[in-house]
Order: sequence, then C-alpha cells, then structure tokens
Amino acid sequence: MPNSLMYQQDDFVVLETNQPEQFLTAAELLTKLEKILSQLPDQDLPPDLQKFQSVTEKSQYLLDTSCNLDVGSGKYLHWYAVRLEK
Repeated sequence: MPNSLMYQQDDFVVLETNQPEQFLTAAELLTKLEKILSQLPDQDLPPDLQKFQSVTEKSQYLLDTSCNLDVGSGKYLHWYAVRLEK
C-alpha cells in the first residue's frame, strides 16, 4: 500500500521566464496562478480551463492536474511538487 505522503503536495518549485527558481507553498502557488490567469484572455487559455467560471477554480484545476501554463510566446511557467523534509 502506498504511503499517503507520496501524494501530498505542500511545496512546489516554480520555474518562470527570466526568474530564479522559487520554492512556494501550495497557497502561494495558487495565488500566483490566480494573478497570472486574471491577466490572460480566456480565449488564450486551454479548452479545459475555459469551462471554469472563476479564476480561483481555474487555478485550483491547474494546481491539481498540471505542471505548466502557456503564458505567451517565448515565456514559460512550470511547477513541480517537492518534498522539503524527509
């Protein structure tokens, strides 16, 4: 039986265009995604995100199901769950 710790996603490393890597909590990453998504037009978002009405729902869906977001030509935003303690 797998250990439930394997599925905890409390901390993330975030890689972003022209920025040093950041370590964020899930709440901090959710806030960052909300800010970015609020600045992007809905038609530029992937179809699976367009079905959600609120930015919070879109952000939570991304956090739960993905590890990257297309933020424009030549730009990137990637995040990966990490365990900071053993």
